[in-house]
Amino acid sequence: MDWTESLRRAIDFMEQGLTDDITPEDIAGSVNISPFYLERGFKLMTGYSMGEYIRCRRLYLSALDILGGRDEKVIDIALKYGYDNPESFTKAFTRFHGVTPSGLRKNPHNLRTFLPLKIKVVIQGGNDMDMIVEKMSGFKVIGYERDFSGETSYAEIPKFWDEIMAEKIAPLFKKTPKTAEEKAISDNCIGMYGVCIDDIGGGKFRYIIAGEYKGGEVPEGMTVYEFPETQWAKFRCVGPLPGLLQSVNTRIFREWLPGNPDFDIAFGANIEWYSKGDSSAADYESAIWVPVRRKK
Repeated sequence: MDWTESLRRAIDFMEQGLTDDITPEDIAGSVNISPFYLERGFKLMTGYSMGEYIRCRRLYLSALDILGGRDEKVIDIALKYGYDNPESFTKAFTRFHGVTPSGLRKNPHNLRTFLPLKIKVVIQGGNDMDMIVEKMSGFKVIGYERDFSGETSYAEIPKFWDEIMAEKIAPLFKKTPKTAEEKAISDNCIGMYGVCIDDIGGGKFRYIIAGEYKGGEVPEGMTVYEFPETQWAKFRCVGPLPGLLQSVNTRIFREWLPGNPDFDIAFGANIEWYSKGDSSAADYESAIWVPVRRKK
């Protein structure tokens, strides 16, 4: 299925389930795409996470219910749109509309409109992206793992990097590795990869600050993950981070995937590759690797 058509169908599925208990896995299953890639692509294409979109639509529709049914109780409207109690509903409603449900009845002009999204894509420059498709044998990575929510990962993953760099990697710039952990960091070049793996569900994914595992002891606090043999679409980035990497990532979802005649995403994972050197330099090299399969 075409990427843009998948997004449109995902939106249709969410619209039909606004009064149901739907999960990111349900939405992704409806279009047969990994929740990780659907969440990431949806965010880049629309500016909203899927959870944010559903919440905004529910709060808009609940406001219409409040304005249209003067005798309907707030608790019934809250339960209809997935809130356990009127207090949590009123708090979310007030943040969204700027007034309480009862305040909106008195001042309908405070209604904040949030209509269903329409996906429109302009294809430009996708074929000019600096990328290759390369078949690779299976390989293993090793590093520090943490789980992240798709909704908060853009803010939380940089903090994870700052933490690991400060506590684990940067100290080795000035000393010889001695402990098993320090040797593992040095021998496997941990920090070369940022690995996303979508296999835990619940709107979350695993992220590993990693290097290529070359064998040997796996120290406590580290994890090893094995990728199968597959083809990887490798998008080269040359420029300062994080801006350039984010820009290329956006172009992948807005230009390369929509209507791509040759490739689909193979499974729920991707890799960010980082070279050595000053990541703020104009000639700094990095890359985004996406597992792909050729369309039949």
